[in-house]
Amino acid sequence: MSVAASPLPPRLVVSAVVVLLLGGLAVGGSGMMRVREMQRELEALEHDIVRLRAETRRLNQTVEKLRHDPAYIEQLARETLGLVRPGETVLKFPSRPPSK
Repeated sequence: MSVAASPLPPRLVVSAVVVLLLGGLAVGGSGMMRVREMQRELEALEHDIVRLRAETRRLNQTVEKLRHDPAYIEQLARETLGLVRPGETVLKFPSRPPSK
């Protein structure tokens, strides 16, 4: 004895297809927006990486100068700490107020 499958009513089939299509559009639409958002995020991160690599190179150069370049160390000491050699005369001029 075999049981025949009863065909689904056409209205139910059409309703199921419409629900699936609408669900796909809803997920697909927000999915595309998320992809675009992630692409913008990726571009921003890549820009940050380029900037940070340049800064790392600059800092590494500074470290090398600090390790191996006594003239650079002296320059920094003079500029930042105001150090002078014995016998040197330092002339300081007042800063000019901004012109109006």
